[in-house]
Amino acid sequence: MAELEPLRFITLEGGEGVGKSTLQRALAERLSSHGFDVITTREPGGTPLAEAVRELALHPPGNESWSAMSEALLMNAARSDHLEKLIRPALRVGKWVICDRFADSTRVYQSVKGGVSTDILSSMEASVLGETRPGLTLVLDAPLETTAGRRSARNGPSDAFEQRDHAFHNAVRQGFVAIARAEPERCHLIDAACSETEVFVAAWSQIVAKYNLEELVR
Repeated sequence: MAELEPLRFITLEGGEGVGKSTLQRALAERLSSHGFDVITTREPGGTPLAEAVRELALHPPGNESWSAMSEALLMNAARSDHLEKLIRPALRVGKWVICDRFADSTRVYQSVKGGVSTDILSSMEASVLGETRPGLTLVLDAPLETTAGRRSARNGPSDAFEQRDHAFHNAVRQGFVAIARAEPERCHLIDAACSETEVFVAAWSQIVAKYNLEELVR
């Protein structure tokens, strides 16, 4: 039996400041230049309702904060809407979808924050995702000194996740690396401390190999 082609669904994961948004734009431009129809999106967010959840999750009103369980429920509610209204319809008509963060981020951030067991997070993920799982996940990794400098150079206020301490961000980094190493068929670790061009070349080579695009891109 012929092996099924992986979904044209690419997710970009990693801690704050690793360059996911920059890489997303570059990959979308390259795929589009080869004639592919590409959708770029993000999590939490991607649809009007999911964007509303994003605002609540990242910028809670007043001095309030969400518990780990509350955050996990919010993220999965937003993801369910995102999948139903944007990701699955796009994939059904043959479009590529590149998403800045997806389910791995919920696994990492909520487990690092504590208070939600991995069994509960896995159960939520399975219920929400069903068969719609990324064909390829690129995990961007860089030292905290590098990502801290990039975050400080950004314009605009930081969100609830960016404001957390060094230990939290270190645990997040290690969580993403652990997922990449545990699921090598889906995930590939990219050295995000390199230049934007080097990061793009490394990421693009993984896409070409995963989706058998060698003939097309020569």
